[in-house]
Amino acid sequence: MPTKREEAAFEAGIKLGAIYHQFVGSPVSRETAGTLEAAMEESISLQPHVRSVSVKIDREMLQKNVFGYGELSGKMIRALVEIDLDGAVVRAKLEYDPQIDYPLMSLLD
Repeated sequence: MPTKREEAAFEAGIKLGAIYHQFVGSPVSRETAGTLEAAMEESISLQPHVRSVSVKIDREMLQKNVFGYGELSGKMIRALVEIDLDGAVVRAKLEYDPQIDYPLMSLLD
């Protein structure tokens, strides 16, 4: 049987995976990035065991197309989640790692 901490870590992975896979490809501009960040946070905060969630979009990476907006990519997302599963608390992040050119998910504690 997994421990509560292991279950909490699993839940953190689910939440970060949802942020990545549900929102990558979303239309976004510098003007709408804050609204998209808030929507992502509110969406994930509805899921079980979420104590807190924070999402930031790197506006410097946003590229405009001919219509004045771009698409959200995984490289643009920095997300932090804190999970509390029956007192077992886990913090995890999704953040672009330029050394490996990959948006990496990892446990913080």
